[in-house]
Amino acid sequence: MFDNLSPIHIVAFLSLSGIVLRSSLSLIGQNWVRTYSFLGTFILLPNIAYIITTVIAGDIALSLGMIGALSIVRFRHPVRSNFELTMYFALITLGIASGVSIKLAFLLLVIVLATILGIEILQFLMKYFNFQLYQHSFNEGIAKNVLEISTSKKNSKIQESSNLVESFYSKSDNQFMYKLIFNSKDDLDNFLQNIDEDENTITYKTSSIVN
Repeated sequence: MFDNLSPIHIVAFLSLSGIVLRSSLSLIGQNWVRTYSFLGTFILLPNIAYIITTVIAGDIALSLGMIGALSIVRFRHPVRSNFELTMYFALITLGIASGVSIKLAFLLLVIVLATILGIEILQFLMKYFNFQLYQHSFNEGIAKNVLEISTSKKNSKIQESSNLVESFYSKSDNQFMYKLIFNSKDDLDNFLQNIDEDENTITYKTSSIVN
């Protein structure tokens, strides 16, 4: 039944899939997908892959010609992370799969969504067990609220935080320096309230970075 969908229905499915994937990434704080260009990319890329697959299906000569034509295209957009590159491959594969079987395309969509949301849910649950599933990064396009703290003594609460990305001891200042990042300003403020109660805290500075 589903494999007999018309091209119009498949294009609608792919466009909606792109919007859903983009919205899911935006929901978990991946700010790089929130621009107009990435919204267009998430909608158009799977559709373009589907049209190409449909056009060259069963035609070896045309397939080779298409490979030659695409090989001269140069993309100058720097990829932020392995995950972003994986998402591009997922969008292209979604379009290709739709040209073969809409069921396979839907299965891929479910797998990608389950991975995106599942990792975030697991990370949230693991906090109750003081376990960190993944480390925050400054290079993956997430919303970043930065907290820099200097203390006169080691602070175990800061050192055990899953938001800690950098720490070192400054011999010249005789201070312990910490840098943490948070997905939301509220998380940063809540953490800072606890730190303010520590008499060993000397200075702190907050800032926001959006990639």
